[in-house]
This record gives sequence, structure tokens and C-alpha cells, in this order.
Amino acid sequence: MTIFSRTDSDNLHFRELVALLDADLKIRDGDEHDFYAQFNSIENLRNVIICYVDNNPVGCGAFKKSHEHQAEIKRMFVLPEFRGHGTGLNILKELEIWAMELNYSTCILETGKKQPEAIRLYQKAGYTIIKNYGQYEHVENSICMSKLIV
Repeated sequence: MTIFSRTDSDNLHFRELVALLDADLKIRDGDEHDFYAQFNSIENLRNVIICYVDNNPVGCGAFKKSHEHQAEIKRMFVLPEFRGHGTGLNILKELEIWAMELNYSTCILETGKKQPEAIRLYQKAGYTIIKNYGQYEHVENSICMSKLIV
């Protein structure tokens, strides 16, 4: 049975999944990992989704306020053995629904060129590539994306 649970960054399962995400990103990003890590703190994230399959945490995602009507998707991760079955897409949909409930009209996100499966997931979900924003503006390895959710 699959359940999507709303929680926050104090959740132990979220912290465990993010630790696995960070270990994966450290390998993928190599020397650039420390640069990205500074923007990925999970402290005080109030909008976290955890996917449970048979009561086991298998994936997560979060969002935070970017601008008045814009949420930024953060910390998306699915255990490798659960990838390719729609888990990430469903976590993303749950995040978008929650963001709409809180009157956000757009979701933005940043991912890396070294994460082609993430790029495909976001494009499948209707996200389009935009000009890199904020701290990612001049970062060659970053890809920023956006989606109107209303």
C-alpha cells in the first residue's frame, strides 16, 4: 500500500532519505557538491512529502516559499529500487497540490545536468527550462525549471 504523508523537516524518515540523497549528489557533483550543499539546508522546511510503501519510507520531496506566489521544489529523492514506477512523479504531484492549497501559482526548481533522470521526470511532469535564477544564475551545471500549477 502506498501512502503520501505531509510532514516537515523534523521528520526522521525525511532526514534519513535526505542523507541518502546527499550521498548520491556528492558522487554526481564531485568538486561542486559543497557549492550546492550550502543551498540545500533542510532546517525549517514546513512542507515535506514522504512516500511510504508498506509503511517503509521510499521517497521524499519538499517545497519552500520562493516569492509571494512561487514555491521552490527541494530535496526530491526516491530509493533506487523504487525508481521508474512513478513514485517521484507522484511525490511531485502531491507537492504541487499542497502548494496550490497554499495559494502558490508556480513551482520552480533547480537540478543538475549530471542528473538526467531528474530532468526527464520534471519534463514529464510539465516543467520547462527557464533562465537560471538566484544563486544558480551563472552556474554552468545547473538547470532551472518552472511550471504553472493553477
